Amino acid sequence: MSEQTNTGTVEQKKADTTTEVKESVKITAGLSKFFEQVADFSIFMGRYFRELIRPPYEINEILKQCYLVGYKSLGLVGITGFIMGLVLTLQSQPTLAEFGAEAWLPNMVAVSIVREIGPVITALICAGKVGSGIGAELASMKVTEQIDAMEVSGTNPFKYIVVSRVIATTLMIPVLVVLSNALAFIGAYIGVNITSDVSFPLFFAKVFEALKFSDVLPAFIKTFFFGFAIGIISCYKGYNSNKGTEGVGLAANAAVVTASLIIFILDMLAVQVTNTILN
Repeated sequence: MSEQTNTGTVEQKKADTTTEVKESVKITAGLSKFFEQVADFSIFMGRYFRELIRPPYEINEILKQCYLVGYKSLGLVGITGFIMGLVLTLQSQPTLAEFGAEAWLPNMVAVSIVREIGPVITALICAGKVGSGIGAELASMKVTEQIDAMEVSGTNPFKYIVVSRVIATTLMIPVLVVLSNALAFIGAYIGVNITSDVSFPLFFAKVFEALKFSDVLPAFIKTFFFGFAIGIISCYKGYNSNKGTEGVGLAANAAVVTASLIIFILDMLAVQVTNTILN
């Protein structure tokens, strides 16, 4: 009886050891794959900066992508910004009224939108719309071997496809953020006047009185990093996607998820850097 118990104990220990080894192998393989992707992305980004400064420059393609990224996103970004300002005002007004601070509502809305809500929400919207479009487009071009055909014909596909799109997102996201903030202020003005009567000049006088240069400039600068992150990540996921129709969907999904995560990380870093410099 004791021999059977000892045998069972030994077998159980062997099974536990085998399970631990398998889990360790999985963790090691996951970490190895992660660092391989980080290294591959670093090489991809380094190639982007090399191609960025090397002529010839695809001006027509850059302008076309600016039109597609900027103009084609105006409706979605504008509606989102307007609703964002309206909802923020309607949600904050009762709380401020309880403390008798309803007069500070325009100031609070202005600082909240310009510093954080406007840039981050707009960047996330663009990551979903623009990022998924770029990832799926480049992945489908790879599936249909259009990129290979461009290389064979002597065209530089990286400069034509990747560089132009990253430049477009880097330049257009800040413009879309400014538009979103402006429409958010209009939505906030309408929200204030639902329960009270505030004139248009007085409302915007309080808005611009609350905003300082130290609020506007850091928030505007980080939108360029948001745009660059959306462009470079979406292009990387699409340009390096697996061949096949499944790779198109995976590239689009990975572009949105990764870009959204990087936007939050960049925003956290921007807040820390801004607070360190200003304080």
